[in-house]
Order: sequence, then C-alpha cells, then structure tokens
Amino acid sequence: MRPSSSTAYYQFKPYNVGRWAIWSAFALVLLVAPLVFTSSLSQTMLSQMGIAIIVCLSYNMLLGQGGMLSFGHAVYSGMGSFLAIHTLNLVTKGLPLPVSLVPIVGGLSGMLVAVVLGWVTTKKAATPFAMITLGVGELVWAMALMFPEFFGGEGGITGNRVTGPRPLGISFGPQIQLYYLIAFYTFVCTALMFAFTRTPLGRMLNAVRDNPERVEFVGYDTQKVRYISFVIAAFFAGISGGLAALNFEIVTSEVVSGTRSGAYLLFTFLGGATFFFGPIIGAIVLVLANVLLSELTKAWLLYLGLVFLFMVMYAPGGIASLIMMNLRVAAFGRLKELWVSYLALAFTALVVLLGAAAMIEMVYHIQLNAALGPELTFLGATLNSRGVNSWFGAAFVMLTGLGLFEVARRHFVRQWGEIQEFIEKEMKRRESL
Repeated sequence: MRPSSSTAYYQFKPYNVGRWAIWSAFALVLLVAPLVFTSSLSQTMLSQMGIAIIVCLSYNMLLGQGGMLSFGHAVYSGMGSFLAIHTLNLVTKGLPLPVSLVPIVGGLSGMLVAVVLGWVTTKKAATPFAMITLGVGELVWAMALMFPEFFGGEGGITGNRVTGPRPLGISFGPQIQLYYLIAFYTFVCTALMFAFTRTPLGRMLNAVRDNPERVEFVGYDTQKVRYISFVIAAFFAGISGGLAALNFEIVTSEVVSGTRSGAYLLFTFLGGATFFFGPIIGAIVLVLANVLLSELTKAWLLYLGLVFLFMVMYAPGGIASLIMMNLRVAAFGRLKELWVSYLALAFTALVVLLGAAAMIEMVYHIQLNAALGPELTFLGATLNSRGVNSWFGAAFVMLTGLGLFEVARRHFVRQWGEIQEFIEKEMKRRESL
C-alpha cells in the first residue's frame, strides 16, 4: 500500500524540550535580573552586559563560526554608535522616529559600512584577512580624529535619549526602562544569531572555516560566503553600538579603536569561541572586569593578560569548553570523584594569586604612588614596598603555592586521564550493544 502524499512528505517531529527550556530560562533571567539586583550600579552593569553579549556573539560569527580573525570589529559597532547618536539628535530636532528604533539605525549603519569595506576585507582569508582588518580599523580610527564634524573630535558626540514620541509613557529616562529595551534586543539578536547557525549559509560558513578548498570544489564561492556572513555580523555589531549610544548618551573615537576590537577578541576567546554560548560568558566577564576589577586595582589589565595567558596554555577552548567537558564527565556519573581535586586546584591557585598579586601591587605602588610613602594596604594587610620582608613573604607565598599547585595538577591530570579512558571504553561498549 503506497503512503498518501501527506504521509510521504510530512511527519511528526517532537519538540526539542531541552532547547525550549534553555531559551525560556534565558528570557526569565533577562526579565528577573534587574528585580534581583536593584541598585543603580547593578542595572547599569546589566545593561552593559546585554550590549556586550550582542557584540561578542556577532564577533563570534566571524571568529568561531567562520574562522576569520578580525582586529577591526569595533569599526562596525562604533559606526553604528555614531550614526545612532546622530539619529538621536535628529529625533530631538523633530524627526518622528521612536527612540526604541534607534538601535536598528545603528545596525543598518554597521551593515552599510560592512558592505563597502567587507568586499575588500573578505577577498583574503587567514592571516591576510586579519592584517587587512587591522589596517581598516586603524584607518577608521585615524579618520575619527581627522573629521571632527562627524566624529566630534576628542570630545565626541553627545545626545539625549529622553526625547521623541513616548508610547505608553515610556521615556527611557530611568535606567530600568532602558535595560528592558536592551534585554529585548539582546534576546531577539541572540535568537537570530543562533538561527543563523542552523541555516544553509551558517553551515556553509563552518565548511569554509574547516575546508575552503573542498567548498570551492563543490561549486561555492568562499569569498561570497565570508562576505555575506561578514555583513550580517556587522549588522548585529551595529545594533549593539546603537544600544551603547542610548546607554551612555555619548560616543567618542574610542568606540572604533583597536583597543575595543582587541577586547572583543580577548573576551570572546576567554568565553569560548567554539561554542555558541561561550561569547555570552565572555561578555559577562568583560563587563565585570571593566567595571569592578578596574575599580579594585590599577593593574587590572595585567591580571587580565595573565588570565588570558593561562587560558591559552591550559584551556584553549575557553570557559565554555571547561563547562562542556565537565558536563560530559557528569553524564557518565564520574564528576563527584573530582571535587577534592578541584578544591585543591582552586586553593593552591588562590595562594599563587595572592603572592603574585602582592608583588604586582607593590610594583605599581612604587611606580605610581611613590609620593604616598612606601606602605600600602593589600587585602587588609599592610605591605612595605621598600621592605625586604614584604617582598620575601610575597615571593614565598607565591612559590609555595606554585609547588602545591603543580602537585595538585599532576594528581588531577592522572585522575582525569583515567576517567576519560573509562568514558571512551563505555562509549564503545554502548555502541556495540
């Protein structure tokens, strides 16, 4: 008996319950976060996290999904910021455009800039691509200082987000109102960028990353695949720039600088460029480092550099890879065996950090605060940056911690290897059933 046409072409496909649960939880976190963290600082940080999530995910469309190492991604988020702030000023002068749509103007601006610059940039791949993006980034940053009429010079361009039509009485003056606008854009943009990874273009971008020669062999133009993806990534980067313009109400040349592009690269890598949710983690760390860590110490960039160094050495897949590896171990019921090793690693690493941080803070005190005297306070303890005892004590703590950390690390590596061997055998056993 031949199946009917409906049976032949349509079949029941069950819902992906796990995916629905994850996206629902993501939406719930965005809704509830400002109700849990109610201070003005918390709401400001949450707003910045939403903006950073969009731009880091857009950068990962290039780096993680397309294998395109860009040193100029801030050009597109920054140009989105500049066009958004100019549009905001036009709204103040009478342009009938809701403020809530200004980020879309930023996205379209970033996309149009990418249409022009991306065609040249994506003609090359790998190292030449990275060098071209670096040159484009420096060119635009120099232009920002050469054309003050558009970029505002060193003072930048200011605006006022409390303007234009006010539907439902929403003025976006209070930070909580702006946060929910940013949260809405964050959820929608994240969903759209995830959907992009499931499209034929997204799959082909992965293929171009992994084996461009084979992609050309089957008839696809790798340059066009990179170019279209580049433009789409710039659109989302522009949206983040437009949201940043609303949040800070000022845009300076710093938003298109190489430093900003380097931050996107650094924190996307730290979060985990090989996983979709990795840049989300990286964006959260970016805001915490810029807002909180920078307030605690003047050497925060040095600490970030050390973290980046150790991540490259011991966890090149980023924080997301560490999470996924441990979830794999947990799925086979062996994670509970590692908690003692994890505690030992954490404790010894903390000891190393305390000793190293004490020496770093003393060096910075000598270089930057010598006029205040040799003494400084570090975690409640008084250190003498000119005293032998303080230097000897800090070095002793650091070296002792390093020795203990190495012992704990070797034990952990041996234990981890045994568990991975068990998992491989168990997987083969299950496949043979």
